[in-house]
Amino acid sequence: MPDSTFDPRRRTLTAGLGSLLAAPGLAIAQTAAAPRWKPERPITIYNPFAVGGITDLHLRLIGEKVGRVLGQQILVEARAGAAGTLAPAALVNAKPDGHTLACYTINSLRYPHYQSVNWHPTRDFSFITGLSSYTFALVVRADSPWKTVEDLFAAGKASPEKHTYGTSGIGGSGHLMMIEIEQKVGSKFNHIPYKGGAEWMQALLGGQIDFLADASQWGPFVDDGRCRILAMVTEQRLPKYANVPTLRERNIDAVGQSPYGLVGPRDLPPAIAQSLYEAFNEANNDPATLELLGRYIQVPWRKNPAEYRAFAEQYFNSVRPLLVKAGLAKV
Repeated sequence: MPDSTFDPRRRTLTAGLGSLLAAPGLAIAQTAAAPRWKPERPITIYNPFAVGGITDLHLRLIGEKVGRVLGQQILVEARAGAAGTLAPAALVNAKPDGHTLACYTINSLRYPHYQSVNWHPTRDFSFITGLSSYTFALVVRADSPWKTVEDLFAAGKASPEKHTYGTSGIGGSGHLMMIEIEQKVGSKFNHIPYKGGAEWMQALLGGQIDFLADASQWGPFVDDGRCRILAMVTEQRLPKYANVPTLRERNIDAVGQSPYGLVGPRDLPPAIAQSLYEAFNEANNDPATLELLGRYIQVPWRKNPAEYRAFAEQYFNSVRPLLVKAGLAKV
């Protein structure tokens, strides 16, 4: 959890001089005729969630490694709020020179369907690289009276909207997942949105909410016994929590998905995008990064610039029916 004296808006320096070695298996190989682009000053990455969450920790770690490769500091600045869309929105007026980037979550492909924004989720960004994907579950404190997911759903039926759950924002993956679950099981809970995992984790441990319906910031707290998983909202059981059932095993067809990656401003030159992709892809596959992701039950989500753009365009064009079903978007 973040130190209480830490300023959430403070930029974090992750620095260093380093090597020019390119990662193996890249889409476009480095050659003497096409040297890696190098930044002229520090690079800023806008973090869409609160300081101290897994996204923040992930960006800081790979930023430190990329700083060594590119020879400039990487600054991570929190731009939390609006279901994680404030960070990419900050790129609208940024110069496409590689020095200003944002962590882009799947929420940015949903939000414009039901909120007025001054940016287009695919046309106004240059897609650089996929990073990881959150793992979803329904989680309670260790002392919760609910021992099974059936207990939780029964409470939501007996006392509609009495019991509270936390997520990373209205219209985010956790919120949409719970709307779908509520529709399938007939329960109703009270949604409390937060700016990120660090905040909703503190709220759960402090008793301000009854359970979580979000990504795996809860992992270390389950591991140390302070929290329990009632059900995984994944396609299949996870080896680390092999004794925890999925909702699908309970005949509830719900799976949470929420990948994230890095984008730059519109019209970022391909050579800069490729250089950034190579550096961040290399850092994202470093053993220390894999260890951090594993601690929070995540794995790399590997997408090069073309693959990432193709995913974004397909998802944006296909997600609207789900948002209409959830009551967030109009037909």
